[in-house]
Amino acid sequence: MREAVNVDGKKVLVRDDIYTWSNLISLSRVLVVFPIIYLHIQNNHQVTAAIWVLILYGGISDYLDGLVARWRNEISELGKSLDPVADKLMAFFLFIYTVWLGWIPLWYFALGVTRDSLIMAGSAHIKKERGKVAMSIMSGKITVNLMAVYWISIFFFPEFKNVQIFFMVASAVMMIVSFVEYKQRYHKIINGADFN
Repeated sequence: MREAVNVDGKKVLVRDDIYTWSNLISLSRVLVVFPIIYLHIQNNHQVTAAIWVLILYGGISDYLDGLVARWRNEISELGKSLDPVADKLMAFFLFIYTVWLGWIPLWYFALGVTRDSLIMAGSAHIKKERGKVAMSIMSGKITVNLMAVYWISIFFFPEFKNVQIFFMVASAVMMIVSFVEYKQRYHKIINGADFN
């Protein structure tokens, strides 16, 4: 276990544990995607109570894993990687499904995949050079939440076109803003800034 003031100005205890409740919650978030898609197809693209519950769990678990990690003092190197990867995998499968249905434009999906791929490549390079994983930043979390609201507006409320356009534009702008902030932090870390 170690503690340091990181590039974001926060002190965080980081453990080397793999089997933690927070990591299990992160992993479970990815696993709910497949029942969501299966149930949606089986029900002629209608949203059922089971789909609502699964999506609600996916959203709550995104906050729950971090809360549990801090509450139980379980912030781990694996968890710092698993949480954003779980977010990205869940988003990837749900977005590609709605692109396949023709509900979300391909350019939006391509922008998100490009951004995430570059951020993950930077994170892998940091891990290789510095031996540990950098935690997510606030603008990244805001981006993920805006993307989630956009997806929910498309999936659950297809009649609200103006709301969908607003969240599509807002989340696309935040994708770019957060990418720039991740890039700036990447350069600070590679140039020697301490981080957790």
